[in-house]
Parts: sequence; C-alpha cells; structure tokens
Amino acid sequence: MSQNLVLNPSFEDYKRCPEIIGQFSRNVTGWSIPNLGSTDFFSTFSKAVGSHNYIGYQMPKDGKSYAGFYAFSPDNYREYIQGELNESLQKGKTYTLTFYISLAENSTDALKGIQVLFNEQKLVLSTKSFKAISETYINPKKQTNKRFRLYSIDSELFYNDRVNWTKVSLEFIAEGYETHFSIGNFNNNRKTELQEILKTTKVKHQFSYYYIDEVSIVPSEKEEMETETTEIVNIPKLKTNEIYTFKNVLFNIDKAELLEESIEELNQLYSHLKSNPSFNVEIYGHTDSLGLENRNKELSEERGKAVAEYLILQGLNTSRIESFGLGSSQPIASNDTEEGRQQNRRVTFKIIE
Repeated sequence: MSQNLVLNPSFEDYKRCPEIIGQFSRNVTGWSIPNLGSTDFFSTFSKAVGSHNYIGYQMPKDGKSYAGFYAFSPDNYREYIQGELNESLQKGKTYTLTFYISLAENSTDALKGIQVLFNEQKLVLSTKSFKAISETYINPKKQTNKRFRLYSIDSELFYNDRVNWTKVSLEFIAEGYETHFSIGNFNNNRKTELQEILKTTKVKHQFSYYYIDEVSIVPSEKEEMETETTEIVNIPKLKTNEIYTFKNVLFNIDKAELLEESIEELNQLYSHLKSNPSFNVEIYGHTDSLGLENRNKELSEERGKAVAEYLILQGLNTSRIESFGLGSSQPIASNDTEEGRQQNRRVTFKIIE
C-alpha cells in the first residue's frame, strides 16, 4: 500500500462519525461526489449507520469504514465516489486500479459492468459553465471541458455476490493528466445490463446498490508503452475521403453494444483524430440481408451511433463526428453464405478534412 496513489483509500480518515445516511460527501477526507446524488458513508463505530444498515449487512473489507452507492435505480438516479490522487499519473506508464465491491443484500439486480472515469481535474457540483449536473447518470462530455477517459470493467458473469467482497481490477496506460477519478455506473438505465437476483414485495422498484472499500492505484510491475498494432493499417497513413473498415469493431447478433475487443481499434482512431484537429469523421453501420429491412436499418444506425458515442466519450467534440446507418444496402460479399454475411456485418469510417 506504500505505493498507493489514492488518498485515504479505505475511507478511514473522516471528520465525524456518520449518524444518518448520505454523509460521504464533505465528511470523508480526500473524497467527494461528482453529481447531486447522496453517496453513503458507513462506519462500524456508528450505531445508526454501521455494518447493519438500511440496505443490508456488510462488514468492512479493511479497517472500520466503507462506502455505498446506487449504481442503478429508477429515473436514472446514480451515486458515485470521486477520489483524488496524491500526484498526477505519468504519461505512458502502466498502472493497476483495484477496489473491492459487494452487492447489498436488499438489491434486486446485479450489474455486468462497473465504470471508472479518470479526469484532468475534479468534477465539481457548482459550476456556471455546465448545467448537466444532477442526480442522474453522468455524461462526462457534458460535465467537463477538460480531458477524461472512461473505462468499463466488465465481469464474466455479473457482480452479484451479496456476502463476500469481490475484487475489481483494471490495468491501464496513463495519458499523463489524471488527477481525479470516479467510480460508478455512467450508463443510463436503458444501456445498463442487469441480472435479476431478488424478487420481493418489500421494495417498490428495481435497484442495484454496492458497498465499496480498499481503493488503490499503483504502478504496475510490468510497464508497457502503448503500441499501435491494429489492423486498420498504420493509423498515421489514413487518407482523407477514403472508406476504411474496422477489423475488430464487433457486436453480438442483433445487438449494438460494443464488445471489449473493439476498444483498442477505436482508441487508436481517437488518437489519430486527436492528433489531427482539422479532421472530422463519418461512421457507417452495415448489416447483412437477413431479417426485416426496417430492423436492419435501425440496427445499423444503432451500431454506428454506438461507435460515435464511444469516441465522444473519449473527448472527441460532437461537431467532428457524424454516424449513419446503411442497413444491408451496400454488401461487399454474397449474403448467400455465412462467411459473406459476416463480411457484410461491419462498421466503416471516412476521414474528412
């Protein structure tokens, strides 16, 4: 833990013992909340808000304290924890983020993924420049004009353990501006993948609530510099007004959610656009000819939009990108074979100067 860059990683340093719920903000040293939610702070020293609390029972992973937040609830209500680093991360250096979560026993649903947002500066509640701050999920590009990067840490199944603490870990390469980070769910309800685990009449609505403890960010033992190995063939040589096909931007059948293997290629396209501010990009979604034409058109639009939204979340200005859905209208292979249909299910892009 001596290498841990997170201030107050287990929430043990606080101003006062919690007497009511929702006292995480302005109480726990080195931590805050980036929206208007009311993240909870629990301490075993507290008789009112201790290991037995309104959402269930859990002992801390370490020490005497831990936090809790709503990752899913009606009307897109969200809670987050926002941590501070004791120094900026070094560009090109590999770090490992680790924290432990446990699903509160009264939760009705579990989440497939937990997101982590790294920021150039702290997201604050009071600002005149941005009016998107509310109790709902955070859309980073609407809340800050500084650099940021959003990671999703997806479980093979779901984060559904209501007894034990589950270790969540992410290895990443720093971009050099990171001073703060937030943990929670940055998707709206429609895009949140859920697993129902509890049917009860004791609660009026669905929700996912997680306890969290022991947050750390440390330099990785194995440091790797970012390399450009994608199959879009040497990104700096991309020509303007020419159509390129993503090789690894993939989707499940009849779905528009990006798969994990798509991220590297999209990150490299973003880096290319970031290095060339005079370039804009158009994204085109395509499908094979199976199914109804209207559905194919809709699906292709959703897939193109998913790619565009990912690039925007990385920091690309919305004025520099546009997406289109072309359905099955532009096949590049025969739709009579599975191999041909697979080639037709694709996403393409064009750089425009």
